[in-house]
Amino acid sequence: MARRTRSDVNLLRLAELLQAHITPALCHAAFGRVRRSERQRVWTLTALVQFWVAVILRAPKALSQALADGLEQREPLFPPVTATPEAFFQRCRDLRPAFFVEVFERFTARVLTAVPPRYAAEMAEVQARFAALVVFDGSRLAAIARRLKLLWDERAVVLPGCLLGVYDLGRGLCRGLVFDPDAAASELKRAVAALDRLARDTLVLGDRLYCTAAFFEALHEHGCWGVTRRNHQLGLRKLQRLRKRRVQGGLLEDWLVRAGSGVSAPAQTLRYIRWRRGGTRYEVLTNVLTPARLSAEEALDLYPYRWGIERMFFDLKEVLNLNRVYAANPNAVAMQVYAAAIVYNGMRVAQSEAAEQLGWPPERISPAKFFPRLAVACHLHLQEQQWERQFRRRQPRAHLHRRRARRPWAHTQRTIIDVERRSESRRHRRHCPARRHWKSLAHVRGGRRLLAKLS
Repeated sequence: MARRTRSDVNLLRLAELLQAHITPALCHAAFGRVRRSERQRVWTLTALVQFWVAVILRAPKALSQALADGLEQREPLFPPVTATPEAFFQRCRDLRPAFFVEVFERFTARVLTAVPPRYAAEMAEVQARFAALVVFDGSRLAAIARRLKLLWDERAVVLPGCLLGVYDLGRGLCRGLVFDPDAAASELKRAVAALDRLARDTLVLGDRLYCTAAFFEALHEHGCWGVTRRNHQLGLRKLQRLRKRRVQGGLLEDWLVRAGSGVSAPAQTLRYIRWRRGGTRYEVLTNVLTPARLSAEEALDLYPYRWGIERMFFDLKEVLNLNRVYAANPNAVAMQVYAAAIVYNGMRVAQSEAAEQLGWPPERISPAKFFPRLAVACHLHLQEQQWERQFRRRQPRAHLHRRRARRPWAHTQRTIIDVERRSESRRHRRHCPARRHWKSLAHVRGGRRLLAKLS
């Protein structure tokens, strides 16, 4: 009987990326760009980034436990900083999150060039026509477990902030992330501001919130394109029918329309694409007026990929434990958010390369199964490096032999990380009445003064 071949997946890629890019040189360059009056302290910039990355990888029960593990060197992931926990919390309170934003952007810029677009391979032909294909969406963070003193008399659930994500559809990376400590901040305003960091000729996917004349005007000013789901609050005036035909048993229509009233924003000339079959209707709007560059069928096929950013938020919150906010300080919350985004991008690069090795599409690998093994491999890899340093320090002339067979944690079988097919019986989201009764920190007495002090 022939022996069945087994293809293993390398689990050390995440550790290699973090060690190669999260360096003192990168941290000092980021600090030099955003520095105002901050100074270096016992908690150096590199140690602070490494600590928060280790918090995402290990998910400790509390920050005090993680600080104790690092001080006593029980956990190699945490940097051994000889300082009190009070010094750490003071550092998190005084250091503006702009430093972590800069570190995240520099790390993302490096890994973007290291991985080709392998995700959403079905839309590769459309991606090749634009500079990039990204998805915009917002999300709110979960409530803080440890409440501030000014929240003791507040009965409503106070959320520590909200996020605006920019998801790269082809590379599967979080290309941009905007954290706002005001959970009730306008998502559309943050999205318009995020367009400044996109390259010209980028195609943006958005839900109905972005279907406004103002957003399409902002896309035009930045030289970008958009595909959004139709919002019926936006008035349309049909100018010309470009196409009408039967597709998949339904009627497909492509119209040239004038959108908006011109009061709050200039009216826009857009394409209105609609597919109807019985009671089923799909409607999208786009400012790509040339059907040769983006056909009506491609626009309709492209919009469902917007759910990729929902999976990104799910992985950040559930897989990388961002649903558990450790600190109540808004600056510390931002540090945890951007550290999770750094780990997420490293994980997605490792997932893309593992899928290429197996000959799979990257979506076939389950992040919920893949990330815990990556985290364990990072922990044991650093533990092995620490043991080697101690061994060479004690016996400098001894020769150390290592065998690959002695490192079973560095690889895993492909059947273990294969995504499970969704069953027919769907699990419904549990209703929580408290979700309707929430407040932003900015709407609490003394909250705006705290946010202004920390910004």
